[in-house]
Amino acid sequence: MIDLPAPLFAVEMAQEAQLMQVGPNPSPGQISPLPIPRRRKQADIEAQAGMIRPELPQQDRLTACIAKAATDPDAALVDARRWVAEGSDAGQKVRANQCLGLILSNGGNFEGALEAFSQAVAGIPKEQEIAAVPLMAMAGNAALAGGKAEAALGWFDRALAVQAYPDNAALGAIQADRSRALVALGRMAEAGGALDEVHRLAPEDGEGWLLSATLARRNNDLPRAQRDIEIAAKYAPRDPRVGLEAGVIAVLDGRDEAARKSWASVLAADPDGDSGKVAKGYLEQLGPAPTSVTSPATEKPAP
Repeated sequence: MIDLPAPLFAVEMAQEAQLMQVGPNPSPGQISPLPIPRRRKQADIEAQAGMIRPELPQQDRLTACIAKAATDPDAALVDARRWVAEGSDAGQKVRANQCLGLILSNGGNFEGALEAFSQAVAGIPKEQEIAAVPLMAMAGNAALAGGKAEAALGWFDRALAVQAYPDNAALGAIQADRSRALVALGRMAEAGGALDEVHRLAPEDGEGWLLSATLARRNNDLPRAQRDIEIAAKYAPRDPRVGLEAGVIAVLDGRDEAARKSWASVLAADPDGDSGKVAKGYLEQLGPAPTSVTSPATEKPAP
């Protein structure tokens, strides 16, 4: 085994994942998208809560605002700000602020995004706050991305305190985000508890197992890290982040060949992408596999 008392790839992962961003976030400067896949549609949640949506043209306006943000964010920002200013009822203002928050967060203005999401939450009546849970989670993510871990934790706790929220996958995602805030605050044991809740709420969520494997690795609990990364691989076999983390765990555990296989698989699957580039760098740092050389003294004599 190569002597790597503080492997560069492990240090890099810890730095890049300071908030355990081996999860939804593509980079430390971006918030994770909410709602996550498998989350129920917001319209269904609102209907169950009894929240009346505005007329169809206003629903379409939110869809159009988000779609425009993907192709022309500057123009979409102008439209969203105008919509916020002219909104004639609470439902319109909620959706206008939701779109504004998404545009601002995508542009890296997390302070502005947090304010917009906060205003969206404030526009939902207390008796219908079940419909505000995803917006609370968005506010928490904006706060976390903006370096306000304590404020983020408050938003996540507020979302989780809403009674009878019907979507366990969404609650699991919020618990995962909550674990990131706790890690940022140095409260590792509580972060582990949050991830245990992720596993309870969404036991087949590979990303949750990836996060707990990362936390266990950072806590030097390699047996737990190995167990959790194997479960992550079961539920998210094509996620390159799982292969990267599996390799880091393996090399720290002295299993260099297993690390090479993990990273080589990531490189093969994504040779030109970010994950492939990271895997290539890790492989270069680890070096080639040792070759077996037979010395002349141990060679068999010719017949």
